[in-house]
Formats: sequence, structure tokens, C-alpha cells
Amino acid sequence: MRYLPHSDVDRQAMLASIGVGSIDDLFADIPKDLRVHGLDLPKAAGEMSVERTLGRLSARNVSASSVPFFVGAGAYKHHVPATVDHLIQRSEFLTSYTPYQPEITQGTLQVLFEFQTQIAHLTGMEVANASMYDGSTATVEAVLMAHRLTKRKKAVLSGGLHPHYRAVVESLSPMAGDTVLSLPADPGATEDILASIDADTSCVVVQSPSVFGHLIDLAPIAAKAHEVGALLIAVFTEVVSLGLIEPPGAQGADIVVGEGQSIGNALSFGGPYVGLFATRQKFVRQMPGRLCGETVDAEGRRGFVLTLSTREQHIRRDKATSNICTNSGLCALAFTIHMTLLGQTGLARLARVNHANAVKLAESLSALPGVSLLNDSFFNEFTIRLPGNAADIVEKLVDKGVLAGVPVSRLEPGKAELADLLIVASTEVNTDDDRAAFVAALSEVLA
Repeated sequence: MRYLPHSDVDRQAMLASIGVGSIDDLFADIPKDLRVHGLDLPKAAGEMSVERTLGRLSARNVSASSVPFFVGAGAYKHHVPATVDHLIQRSEFLTSYTPYQPEITQGTLQVLFEFQTQIAHLTGMEVANASMYDGSTATVEAVLMAHRLTKRKKAVLSGGLHPHYRAVVESLSPMAGDTVLSLPADPGATEDILASIDADTSCVVVQSPSVFGHLIDLAPIAAKAHEVGALLIAVFTEVVSLGLIEPPGAQGADIVVGEGQSIGNALSFGGPYVGLFATRQKFVRQMPGRLCGETVDAEGRRGFVLTLSTREQHIRRDKATSNICTNSGLCALAFTIHMTLLGQTGLARLARVNHANAVKLAESLSALPGVSLLNDSFFNEFTIRLPGNAADIVEKLVDKGVLAGVPVSRLEPGKAELADLLIVASTEVNTDDDRAAFVAALSEVLA
């Protein structure tokens, strides 16, 4: 049981020292409707009683492993081999913080070097870093990098970009005086993004597969962007898709960013995750974060060093490309180990299984009366239109023991025209029985 040593006198002294009169004054910047005003808790309780109470509360959640699970939209449930967890917990790697004295921690540097190599191969790019927190922050770093390279300040965001990624870009860009043109949500993949690119455009940000699951041909967008001196930033939220889809680099992308959670990392209630960032060699000096390189020492032995660190910890603040510090090193290690276990052939096989499972589910669901599939093409995720409010239907499916997907209204609130859309993901963890349970439950709910 934790012991709290501060008395009321201590608290008043601390508040007076920082110039506020009460705890409420301390949190004045937080809107009142977001604050909790008192908790209905007993003054004291025994440890066993506390454990029983908390256990009862946690049992109200439906976990991803307890029922058929088809939730995606940016975070995906995949099988992570037990080997990954065993290896990342070895004492050589497990630390609560990024190891310092980096030239001494050769094992960590080698992992980062191999992580970067894997990302470069996956994305079809020439160079990758090891410094992004997650896919959304990697996206905004890519936008800022494009602004530096083109000396322009206008970013065009596709309507297929994940709304949370878009929100991160829209939150940070005004602070730098940048302009963001966000196209409307594009569930049908019908937007004319080429018409939005002009001579003021710094970059075009396109996600493929889009948040609605559509596969986007990046080549014509890259050609149009390059025609006016802009850059194409390709985004993905499902890294497993790169085992089957032509890499964005081969389609003309200048910067490729995304989320690596699907490989080696569990859902974990939203993090920590691992951002991926790759670009072309000619842009490397404007790349944020840090780059680990391979070299030889004075005796010709192979070694690894931090080759490029254009972050403010290493160079003058006004010269830094970013204040981003480091990725979640343990997540990057888990990614690297899992990817090594898969290998090129294993990743391709995993991707084919994902796609095949999603195709079977899409065919079964779209055969139900009133249900229609919006996608002409997809990887392991697609969008269906339901004959009713998707959020309400999902709640009824939870009661039948199926976590069916993400209602688009959760990502795009307040848009009535999207209220009947549901984003459904299917990975290698879904069995024939899972899919049958989903189809049967939805059929009952819609009857």
C-alpha cells in the first residue's frame, strides 16, 4: 500500500510557493467539463477487497483475446511469437530508458541498424531512421521535412488519411505558420486529389491502404506532385500490407511513414507503438531523428555508430530538424526480432493469409441483406455500409460476443452521411469459426 507523506500544511506551502491558492487553481487550464469532481471511494479498504473490486471492474471490459475480434482502423491484432517477448526481456536489452554512451552499447546500435535496414527494404526507400514514436507523429515530421526541402508551407492531406493522423498534422502545423488543406473523408475512394496540387504545394499526404481500406495507386499522384516541385508522402497504418503490395518507394513516394505495431507489438490499449520513417538518400540531411550507421574501428573490426543526429540534443536548437528524441527502443527491438523470424518469405505468406481471410469475410458479410461492400480493392481491411446506425449495431454485436469493427462515426463524429459505415479488419488470428460467428451475429441483429 502506498504511503502519502504530505499533510495539508505541506500542500498549502507548495501551492503558495508556485503562486496558486488551491488545487483547482493549479488545473485551471483544463476545461471544467473534463475534470473529475470527487470519486466515490471509501476512506480505506483491505488489500484483498481492493483487488476484488478492481478485478470486478476490469471484467466489464471485453478483451481482444476473449471473443472474435475484427477491430482495426490503425491498430491490429496479430500473432506475436513467444520468442519475441523472451528475447526482448534479456538483460542486454531490457531497460527503462534508451541506453546512453551509444558507441559502447553495440548490441543496441546493431539492432537499430538492422531495424533501419528492414524498414528501407519494406518501403522501397534508400534510407530509414530509428526515431519515431508512432505513425501519426511520423506523419507530421514528414510534413515538416517536406516544408524544409521545398521552402513551401502548404500540405494537402488526402481524405483517405486516418483522421487521427490528420488531427496531429492540423494541430502542429499552425504553430509553424503552415497551411493544411484537408480533403473530405473519402469512403468511396472517389476524390480527385490531383486537382488539389498546385505550385504552392509542399507535399501531398496519401495513405494506402486508406483508412477505409482502399488500395491507392500512388504513381500518378507522385508524377503530378513532382511536376509542380512538390513531394509525395506515403502513409500506411498496417505494415503487414507491405508484404503483398508494391512498396511506396517503387511507386514514386519521396517520404514513407507509418505504424509498425503489427509486427512484434501487441495492441496494449494504444501504445507504446513504433513509428517508421524512410526517405531518399538525397533528402537524408533534412530527415528528423537519428540514423545509425555501420563502420570499422581502428583495427578493422565491424562496429556501429550514430552517424546522423540532427536533433536538438546533439546540435544547436535552431539548427535541429526536430525536437523528437527517440522511438520506443524496446518496441523497435520487438519489431526487428519478429521481422527477422518472419523473413521475406514469411512476411509475404503472412500477408497472403491476411488478405485471404479478409476476402472470405467481406464476401460473407456483403451477402447479407442490406449490407454492401464499399471497396473494389483492399488488403486486410474494408468498409461496409449497414442498414442502420453502425455504432448501435456494433453495441448489439458486443452483446452477442463479437467485436465487429470500428464505426466510422467514431473517427468522423458529427457526419450523418457516414453513420452507417463500419470499418472491418481481419488478420491471421481470425478463424473460420470467428468469421461464422460474426456473420451469424450480424444476421440476427439485422433480422
